[in-house]
Amino acid sequence: MAGERGPLDGVRVVEIASEATAYAGKLLADHGATVVLVEPRAGSPLRWYEPFVDDVGDPERSLWWWHHQTSKHGVALDLDDPTDSRRLRALLAAADVVVEAEAPGRLAAAGLDPAAVRADAPRLVWTSITGYGPTDERSRQPFTDLTLLAEGGPVWSCGYDDHTLPPVRGGGGQAFNTGAHYAVMSILTALLYREHAGVGQRIDVNLYAAANVTTEFASYSWLVAGQTVQRQTGRHAAPNPSFPTQAATADGRHVNTGIPPRRPPEFRAVVAWLDELGIAEDFDGIGVLRLGAELDGEGEAGNVLDLAQIAEDDLMGEIFQSGRDAVIFIAAHVTAQEFMLGMQQRGMASGAINSPEEVLADPHFIARGWPTPVHQPELGRTVTYPGGPIRFGATPWSIRRTAPRLGEHDDTVFGSDGTVRFP
Repeated sequence: MAGERGPLDGVRVVEIASEATAYAGKLLADHGATVVLVEPRAGSPLRWYEPFVDDVGDPERSLWWWHHQTSKHGVALDLDDPTDSRRLRALLAAADVVVEAEAPGRLAAAGLDPAAVRADAPRLVWTSITGYGPTDERSRQPFTDLTLLAEGGPVWSCGYDDHTLPPVRGGGGQAFNTGAHYAVMSILTALLYREHAGVGQRIDVNLYAAANVTTEFASYSWLVAGQTVQRQTGRHAAPNPSFPTQAATADGRHVNTGIPPRRPPEFRAVVAWLDELGIAEDFDGIGVLRLGAELDGEGEAGNVLDLAQIAEDDLMGEIFQSGRDAVIFIAAHVTAQEFMLGMQQRGMASGAINSPEEVLADPHFIARGWPTPVHQPELGRTVTYPGGPIRFGATPWSIRRTAPRLGEHDDTVFGSDGTVRFP
């Protein structure tokens, strides 16, 4: 595990353990902040999230816990115990940032009212992540990742062309992770403001709202045009159906072909690709495709085929369709990786549909050092973790330590003489 200073080195964070705070705390910790994770003395219920290493049910072997709690220090406290409550209050007052997702009123009942703590520590940036906002009439309504994604809107946009099938929920805790990203962006903004104004702020992250504004243009299509988007297989949800973009490849996998050729250079590149593969004359639309290569545009990069032309001009529509058919035809004659790289090398977006293990073996990710080897003391061996989403040249992201064991840093944070200090 790396020992370099990260870009958030020196920022002190207290995170009260929650499914909603976990990824925000991880992003801050892996980028160098000192994050102290507070969980109940009996251990956070999150430690029992499956799957477990080797299917051995053990709170110290949860892969969910290991992934989300990297680089953090851990302490165990009972918020209903007066001594522990005083300890936590002192820790909060010494922090730069607090990240919590407690039910409204829970902290105040434990003598940890955010307004009172911030009155004693005016530079503190306090971040509350809640389902609907702490003052909303639904503030005490239960929620899960699934209900937030469904009610917030993303689930409506995810699924298949066949609408007899129900919508599909994205996996991986997307509602909580989306909220975590908004929380981290807000925290960084508040820290910059504090450098200027000298005071911290109270940040309220509403998970329901975060999900709703992350629906691409589904919400805005309704707000602006009164249109409801419809689910489409492997492509943007839209009010009107678009052409399918997924194609099978020669190795039995699938790719997303993206936007087909629309400019003369792209048509020429596809024609040349068909020639290179020796299958040009096997493609029924080769004549129309060559017309696309001969079109005049606004220079080499001219966007010749816009949506209006395709809809209004039968020939332009036929040329456009020939480009789409051509890339699907090529996909059937090459591997998924060959197709993806071939499209990108010719200036067109495409992606192979990868399984998780294929992502970890992807040459691009490997070249960037994304699969991260970490020594796991619970196993006595090295395991591979997902890498960082951002690369910093001078202050790198890194996993600085594995997830804390229950109460692992109690003695480090809380001295026997009653002192409280960040590691």
